[in-house]
Amino acid sequence: MTYYNNAVITKHELLVRLIQLLDTNKLLDDIDRIPLEMRPRTNSPIRCCVHKDRAVIKYKLMALLGFNIADEQHELTPLKEYAEQALEGYTQNGNFLTVVDEACSSCVQVNYTVSNLCQGCEGRPCQVNCPKDAIMVLNGKANIDHQKCVNCGICQKACPFHAIAYLPVPCEESCPVKAIRKNADGIEEIDFDKCIHCGKCMTACPFGAISEKSQILNLFNNIKHKKEKTVAMVAPAILSQFKASSAQILNSIKAVGFDEVMEVAEGANMTTDHETNELLERLNSGATFMTTSCCPSYIEFSEKHAPELKPFISDTPSPMAYTAMLAKKRFPEHKAVFIGPCLAKRTEVYQNQNIDYVITTEELGAVFAALKFDLVKTDDSPIVSKVVRPESRGYAASGGVTNAIKTILSSEHNITTELIDGIDKKSIRLLRSLPNKKVTDASFYEVMACDGGCINGPVNVSPLKVSQNKLKKAIQEIQSEEAAV
Repeated sequence: MTYYNNAVITKHELLVRLIQLLDTNKLLDDIDRIPLEMRPRTNSPIRCCVHKDRAVIKYKLMALLGFNIADEQHELTPLKEYAEQALEGYTQNGNFLTVVDEACSSCVQVNYTVSNLCQGCEGRPCQVNCPKDAIMVLNGKANIDHQKCVNCGICQKACPFHAIAYLPVPCEESCPVKAIRKNADGIEEIDFDKCIHCGKCMTACPFGAISEKSQILNLFNNIKHKKEKTVAMVAPAILSQFKASSAQILNSIKAVGFDEVMEVAEGANMTTDHETNELLERLNSGATFMTTSCCPSYIEFSEKHAPELKPFISDTPSPMAYTAMLAKKRFPEHKAVFIGPCLAKRTEVYQNQNIDYVITTEELGAVFAALKFDLVKTDDSPIVSKVVRPESRGYAASGGVTNAIKTILSSEHNITTELIDGIDKKSIRLLRSLPNKKVTDASFYEVMACDGGCINGPVNVSPLKVSQNKLKKAIQEIQSEEAAV
């Protein structure tokens, strides 16, 4: 989940400004003024100078227009030209993260440093215990020779005054698969052969230097000018993100210009039914366990880092995939748009011919803000699907898939379950060990890349605890409304 800071606020403001300019038909005339307006000379610069600040804003806008920063061929190319390409539908290449190199310049690849708390003690346990002789004493204080240091951390543990500090590079520290590292110029580079699009690096970077490549401009332009009919496929997690009822949220999505609205929870009904049958069939045929298949980051992880897991992953499509099938049958002339909290869904959609666009919770919130939508004043008449089972909306939170399957299984089925709540170094070790075990601790593993599940996705707008409570309340409200009818 993106923690609230000025980098997040800047991204929101950029999205709002883009949408407002497009809505008022001023985009091509005024987009190049955004860096100047947001970083005027009269303000104190955030970085070394106002020109650096403006360059950062320009490149963040490039990402939001759908471009990789490395695509820049000439530094003097105006944003207007990128906007024109974005409006026409800039072609994505399957990699949905980009590094704003102008913003990525402050993290130094030095993990351990001696602070001014050093007392220059006679014992010098830091120096004595260093296996590489990387600790030297200058003017009575310890210093680290970073040419020799191997970042083992022994000196930090040995210091009785806690004078040696560990300085992580936030994006590298957060990546569970070591897919991001500094290049020779000190700029982070993403290795897409390793990247699983979990978004952890993006949310960890305090400079906002890692950005997703967006489709929002092209999509909103199509909606505004009614170039194509659209159907919004709304993930259950969206119901947990805004201070409004489920009906108001869904009605607001339709009010911004979508022609039809569907709940992805409708597809979750189908995922639950098929995955339950598949689990029983596999266990009956002698399989030791099966894992879920609905988290695209987990699927990417298995393909790139743990192919030995692939035979144990369910073949059942995700709720989004099933919903897209339904959408194409009901609205064959409409462009299908997935709205959700997940960066990795962009990669799943890229491989799915039934879905045309992805917008995130963050982008949806920017649309509401740009158009000055007051969700609580929106029509509150029911719009939710009556065929959706309550537990299908629970897919948005960790444990939701397991709970949905358990509601179908009868008591005679002795199915043990385990939740892997977040992909990190510890859970990766567990996952990799499972295929080699003759007997596993559980027969069904639910795997979520994000701690807490989709309601804690990297492009959400609400804190996890708030989202958990809001999702429960939304499900209860819908059940009450259905019971009343």
